[in-house]
Formats: sequence, structure tokens, C-alpha cells
Amino acid sequence: EQIRLIILDRGPGIEDTELAMKEGYSTASKDVREMGFGAGMGLPNMKRCADEFTIESEVGKYTKLVIVFDQSMEGMD
Repeated sequence: EQIRLIILDRGPGIEDTELAMKEGYSTASKDVREMGFGAGMGLPNMKRCADEFTIESEVGKYTKLVIVFDQSMEGMD
């Protein structure tokens, strides 16, 4: 009745997760963003679509996302 995604990235981490959750925020350079690249909406969009969303990160070590989607069984008879 639930899909739970646990995503662990052992990489540079995110220095300011609160800032990273702001729509449009990206660490990509201006030139890269002008070409349409960069993930400025990725995290906020994931949170918006999920029933539960948590992010934790340690700079220089990891970022961990837990995303949960609840499945409603109503109307599926």
C-alpha cells in the first residue's frame, strides 16, 4: 500500500538543504542554467508529489532522500 524510495548519494553533500529546497535554486553556473540545465526544481517538485519527503545531508559525505508515496485503495473494487 506504499512505495518508499530511499536514495543515498555518497558525494559532496548539500551545504544548505533549506536553500536547496527553494524553487529555482541551483548550484549550476549561469551559463549552464541558460542552456536549460541544472536541477533548480527537482527537490521541490519531488516533495510536492510525495506523501512524505525527508532530506538529510552531510557536506563531503552524503545526501539521503526518503520519499514515500501512499497508495489509496479507494475506488479500486
